[in-house]
Amino acid sequence: MARVDAGIGVSHVPAIGVAIDTGITDDPYWQPLFAGFELTRKWVRDYDPDVIFLVYNDHCTAFSAEMIPTFALGCAAEFQPADEGWGPRPVPVVRGHPELASHIAQSVILDEFDLTIMNRMDVDHGLTVPLSVLFDQPEAWPCPVVPLCVNVVQYPPPTGNRCFNLGRAVRRAIDSYDEDIKVLMLGTGGMSHQLQAERAGLINPAFDKRFLDLLTENPVKGAQISHLEYLRESGSEGIELVMWHVMRGALNDKVEEIHRHYHVPASNTAVGHIILENR
Repeated sequence: MARVDAGIGVSHVPAIGVAIDTGITDDPYWQPLFAGFELTRKWVRDYDPDVIFLVYNDHCTAFSAEMIPTFALGCAAEFQPADEGWGPRPVPVVRGHPELASHIAQSVILDEFDLTIMNRMDVDHGLTVPLSVLFDQPEAWPCPVVPLCVNVVQYPPPTGNRCFNLGRAVRRAIDSYDEDIKVLMLGTGGMSHQLQAERAGLINPAFDKRFLDLLTENPVKGAQISHLEYLRESGSEGIELVMWHVMRGALNDKVEEIHRHYHVPASNTAVGHIILENR
């Protein structure tokens, strides 16, 4: 049967993709950030997932103000890198896994979670930057990806608790998939950052550390962080952290923290990263 043994949380700052694409990851500004991913790349090679279930948010490329699904599941055979205004990133086309994605859609919807099923969807830096963090610049991504796009752009986004329980439903779906495959859960976005208005540039390391601690030690409590607390403590874009709860909800109650990396700033945001394995 299919199984979930581990999950990763990682920021998807677009400037990280630019640094990789332009070959400046060894520059003094970027080297400390990318040094924190060296262990991760080795861990992923050793783990060798068959499929990645990747939770991210669209940045007004696949969706616009005309249509904003709360949860959209990619069920296509492939996903093209999106043009975000300056051309698509020079990265491989993302291969999907329609069979697993369709199974998850059926299981999760019958489990009473509403999903929008996407049979065509371009994917932006929210999805491709985490893949680059894990795999650098391959000619082809080493495994298929099932993308789950979460609305954290237009109010109201889902609560952390809703995302956590959705992760549990996704885990039930994967557990019932009749193929012997390893699925790596990936939650992306965050950490604390605000890109506009009077608090532009806000970074809150204390909140970020507490979030990571709760993710490992008490995810049910972490999932209760309110929209207001995210806004107050982690800035207007810190709400992206609710997507990490989908990943955490798909793991066991008890996990082992394999690796943690936290760096500020990257562009004008905090970068967080964690690897968790089921106990």
